[in-house]
Amino acid sequence: MSAHLSILYETIEFGEIFKYSFLGILFIIAVGLFFYDRYQKEHSLWRNYPIIAHGRNLLEALGVYLRQYFYAMDREELPFNRAMRSWIYRAAKNVENVIGFGSTRDLRPIGTVIFVDAPFPPLGQTMVLPKEMIIGHECRIPYKTSSLFNISAMSYGALSKEAVQALSRGAAKAGCWLNTGEGGISPYHLEGGADLIAQIGTAKYGYRDKEGNLDEDHLKQAAAYDQVKMFEIKLSQGAKPGKGGILPAVKVTPEVAKIRGIEPYKESVSPNRHVDIANVSQLLDKIQYIREVTGKPVGFKIVLGNYDWLDELFMEIVRRGFGAAPDFITLDSKDGGSGAAPMSLMDYVGLTIKESLPVLVNKLVEYGLRKRIKVIASGKLVTPGEVAWALCIGADFINSARGFMFSLGCIQALRCHLNTCPTGITSHQKRFRYGLIPENKADRVYHYAKNMVQEVGIICHSCGVEEPRELRRHHARQVTENGLSVLLSELYPVPAVKHFLT
Repeated sequence: MSAHLSILYETIEFGEIFKYSFLGILFIIAVGLFFYDRYQKEHSLWRNYPIIAHGRNLLEALGVYLRQYFYAMDREELPFNRAMRSWIYRAAKNVENVIGFGSTRDLRPIGTVIFVDAPFPPLGQTMVLPKEMIIGHECRIPYKTSSLFNISAMSYGALSKEAVQALSRGAAKAGCWLNTGEGGISPYHLEGGADLIAQIGTAKYGYRDKEGNLDEDHLKQAAAYDQVKMFEIKLSQGAKPGKGGILPAVKVTPEVAKIRGIEPYKESVSPNRHVDIANVSQLLDKIQYIREVTGKPVGFKIVLGNYDWLDELFMEIVRRGFGAAPDFITLDSKDGGSGAAPMSLMDYVGLTIKESLPVLVNKLVEYGLRKRIKVIASGKLVTPGEVAWALCIGADFINSARGFMFSLGCIQALRCHLNTCPTGITSHQKRFRYGLIPENKADRVYHYAKNMVQEVGIICHSCGVEEPRELRRHHARQVTENGLSVLLSELYPVPAVKHFLT
């Protein structure tokens, strides 16, 4: 009996010692933190309210993650609200997207788009699907595709290996293309078998010689892949018009560095423009050079700000002949954002797709180039209504980057540039990448692309057209300042072809 009491006494004594030791350590830490806060010189709140002021920093850090779940309404978050994300998640999981008791979408704000339903839509159909379109009639190897909704430029490096693998496999299954981004063609882009658009950035990663110049042999090697269907010269991108691509040093792994032809673990910053393209003549010369070397369609990607230069570009094309024209123009919106960029550029520079797309399409019409040059629109076009709007304005194809990131499982944690993406999409750390299974996510990429095309087809069918690209500006209305809607054809009238071309 006494032995048991002795053991119990020792246990209680140890517990008391542990408790008071723990409290003592906490007290010492608190005292140390108090004096540190009181006498440090960087934070005013810490000096005035030692210890407790750290609670503000904690709440501020947690707020980024908690607001979207507990406080934000369905349609008020930026850059993508909960309603948009929820639609993408359901589409990617191939879950029924039918809702009941009416829409939560407010139809009153200025700029709201409403589609014009036909009194007698085609009988016996529920949707219409896109037909085949040819890009690059002037090329030795034109690109024929029936794809409508495609994956925008995201490089290996910006994305993890598993994310690129999932996109490649999903794109192949969906029959859409995948833009490689400016980091060059990686094995992971190729392995899924998807059609690829090879992007040539200002640093020419993947296509450069030792001096950083565009290399003909590298172009030929890329063009030799049957999967590579077109080449895109990146002049600027939505997140940072006027600034080159930025890949933080922590994301420049040895494999990424090898593909790009740079040193590992050193920040990869591209020039703010191509050193060999300083005017429209040099741009057209470069397009023609790449087209001759590769035999495949070539275009360029741009964010419009000043658009007066389009007149100079299109006049030069008219002077040289329509064969000198780019085969396509990818128009990015200033509110793109899959890349890291300074906030001053993200917030203030460039035009959104809502303003720039009508300008570009109208300029092409004016110069008689609308059929010659295909238009690819990108920038927050992630739901069927936005895609259908772009088609009404005149886009031939739509690209999306962040929409497909959501299909992979992105939760909008806003940590893309820190290599700590919790879903493993934009991180190269194994502990984060572990959660991303390419085989599973490839199906979600496929379902998102498929369901997008189907639901755009539902809108088109309701408007009474037989093919999505038959949508015109009179098929949609936009709410204006007085609360009433007007046809897009009245807001953005299609101009006549310039007289010297008729």
